[in-house]
Amino acid sequence: MKARFLGESATAQFVRFVIVGVSSNVLYAALFVALTAVGSFTANIIGILGSTVLANELHRRHTFHAAERVGWFQTQWEAGGLALVGLALGTAALAAVHVLFPGSSALLQVIAVIAVSAATGVFRFLALRGWVF
Repeated sequence: MKARFLGESATAQFVRFVIVGVSSNVLYAALFVALTAVGSFTANIIGILGSTVLANELHRRHTFHAAERVGWFQTQWEAGGLALVGLALGTAALAAVHVLFPGSSALLQVIAVIAVSAATGVFRFLALRGWVF
């Protein structure tokens, strides 16, 4: 079982990708909630930046075992470019929550952004696996 989880198959990589995604979304939620006093859009950007840098590094080292092939800066540059799509979609989701549910809780806002993140996750996995790593 352990060998299969640590292997290089697409399934093993996807399982690790999901684990990293959950971990980085926990960091995102913590940063977002901690920074809501500065405004939800600012908290969203800081949360996405912090969680993206962490996720990119974890993907490089653990998900795709690419630490020997791809450097930290290249990872942040290329995978970070993909994250800009997520930032745009997450910000659009946040704006929609503000329009549709004025005065909504930080929890509802976090759920909306994480739902968009999860929906774009499959695209991100395929792009990271085929292009970046």
